[in-house]
Amino acid sequence: MMKLKYNSYKSIKSYLSIGYIALIFISCANENKSSREHLVFRYNEHSNIASLDPAFAKNQADIWATNQLFNGLVQLDDSLNIQPDIAKDWFISGDALTYTFTLRKGVFFHKHNLFGKDSTRQVNAHDFEYSFGRLLDPQVASPGRWVMNYVENFKALNDTVFSIQLKQPFPAFLGLLTTKYCSVVPKEIVEATGNKFRSHPIGTGPFKFKLWEENTKLVFRKNELYYEKDSEGNALPYLEAVAITFLPDKQSEFLQFVQGNIDFLNSLDASYKDELLTTDGKLQAKYRSRFNMATTPFLNTEYLGFFLESNMPEIQSGAIRKAINYGFDRKKMITYLRNGIGTPALNGFIPKGLPGFTNIEGYNYQPEKAKKLIEQFKKETGINQPEITITTDANYLDLCEYIQREIEKTGLKVNIDVVPPATLRQSKATGKLDAFRASWIADYPDAENYLSLYYSKNFAPNGPNYTHFKNLQFDTWYETASREVNNEKRYRLYEKMDSLIISQAPIIPLYYDQAIRFTKKNVHGLESNPANILSLKRVKKIKGL
Repeated sequence: MMKLKYNSYKSIKSYLSIGYIALIFISCANENKSSREHLVFRYNEHSNIASLDPAFAKNQADIWATNQLFNGLVQLDDSLNIQPDIAKDWFISGDALTYTFTLRKGVFFHKHNLFGKDSTRQVNAHDFEYSFGRLLDPQVASPGRWVMNYVENFKALNDTVFSIQLKQPFPAFLGLLTTKYCSVVPKEIVEATGNKFRSHPIGTGPFKFKLWEENTKLVFRKNELYYEKDSEGNALPYLEAVAITFLPDKQSEFLQFVQGNIDFLNSLDASYKDELLTTDGKLQAKYRSRFNMATTPFLNTEYLGFFLESNMPEIQSGAIRKAINYGFDRKKMITYLRNGIGTPALNGFIPKGLPGFTNIEGYNYQPEKAKKLIEQFKKETGINQPEITITTDANYLDLCEYIQREIEKTGLKVNIDVVPPATLRQSKATGKLDAFRASWIADYPDAENYLSLYYSKNFAPNGPNYTHFKNLQFDTWYETASREVNNEKRYRLYEKMDSLIISQAPIIPLYYDQAIRFTKKNVHGLESNPANILSLKRVKKIKGL
């Protein structure tokens, strides 16, 4: 078993002081740093960031960063309603096949010398035609190519009208367009900078790129040309800058938060959960005067996945996969390891809070049944000591160790391999792991998003099917549901697909998550939402608090 260990003091010391980052934004060298403190929002990204190119925004860390830099045709509000973004309005044809978007005027790309010295230009429909085409380009190899699966063609009809033709009706399509994959990028900049666009992006968002020292710091500055305004007509964003650091372990992140060096936490880790929360999930009394806590249902299912094309007999065995599902107590896991934050995944893969969730029968705690299934595997294969290895990152080691202890009581040996988050993501996508810890956060608010993980045409690395699950009946239901515009009928198909996944057990659902955010008292406007989107354009920090 390999474990990663970090020395908190050395980790903090090796990274740039966040206070120093604030100096980047002060135009006058002798200006007092503290007088500008309330204009800089600071957070830590322990999972690191792989790319600032929205075509590669495939995980929460990348999505959070690119959400500050880029816009698309439409966007989600905090209630997951679809709202206009660069498209001011749209029309859907009667057959639900043609979507016609009218772009608003006055949306500009961030300044770049390729537009002219310290200049910019206005976004037009041809930019969306290029950006969508780029997702389909095999040389780009975007992991977001799958969002175009239902698109027949797309075209700029003129500078302000963009049309998309679907192959078939797809009720979730507008939601799909809210993903960061569908952001607009400028052709001349992308083609001139090539691979460097990932680290020197030009978008249209409320903040613009300033500086990135990978693994150390990332800085965004306010976009003075941003088009959105608040209800009183004031320009957004309110902040002058965003500063992101990359301390890799959550204990160091927590210490930075308590010391006032970062402005919010978006996680609950075993290293500090009891220090911060009571056993029933409330903020500890000593922190109530300093911090606010907000929780909301989070469209995220945490799970263990199996790569079904593995050569390991244990991974190929439905009996072993079901035994693991039966072999540990999810309710106990949530109570003691997460202080009650989250809901045990005793139903399907679709999380609570999303239309399409149903109380289908999943796996409850039945250790004796787990033992019988493992004995069945031994008799069928002649393997006296079945064994699996679960790969995780350090942030979820406590959960995996709990499962390890419980499952080994049933007769299955469980090893745990701990790797960096980036390695886990890459290895999972390329089929190098037999069993892995993973999570699926909704890209858009429709249960189809979750079921897409098991559609055979979505095999990773070109889609989200990391398990390489393949079932003809599932594919048939999935394709039927994707064309069904009647919600009731579509949800019934979702239930059938979810039940099939549970019966075949390519995954082990662990829990349906809750978004939990801790903020300093002087932070206002950082709203929670079921998709756990980080939007900083309306955030203010009150000076002096």
